[in-house]
Amino acid sequence: MTDATISILRLAAVKARTGLSRTTIYRRMDAGTFPRSTQISPGLVGWYEADIDSWVADPMGWRA
Repeated sequence: MTDATISILRLAAVKARTGLSRTTIYRRMDAGTFPRSTQISPGLVGWYEADIDSWVADPMGWRA
């Protein structure tokens, strides 16, 4: 994968794609059943689109 193909999604896009609320996303991250966010800058996080796509494909089987 090249740098040109890496996309980072913000919280609103992750919520729209997964149908989960903010609270549920963070609870699942803590439980290890949802992809971890990555720090973009101070106070700004995002998720790698490929990680979210993997989770959407198999939400019950996904593990960190």
